Amino acid sequence: VPVVMWVTNKEENAKVDLHGKNVVNFMISYVIYALVLCITLIGIPLAVVIGILYVVFVILASVKANNGDYWKYPFTIQFIK
Repeated sequence: VPVVMWVTNKEENAKVDLHGKNVVNFMISYVIYALVLCITLIGIPLAVVIGILYVVFVILASVKANNGDYWKYPFTIQFIK
């Protein structure tokens, strides 16, 4: 849903563009982290932790965005600038 909102509204609002790029970078980064961890057997429990962190960070970012604040996700690689 956030990616669709970003793609459809990024030209109309600079804040939507900023938040959208942040979300896309976050999603790509955490998918990479989870895949790398799942390759190793010991990484599977850590991938579960990453999944929990993903949900917590999305909730935190949603609350911050609703309040008009910008929050950069931790451990995010900047693919889209």
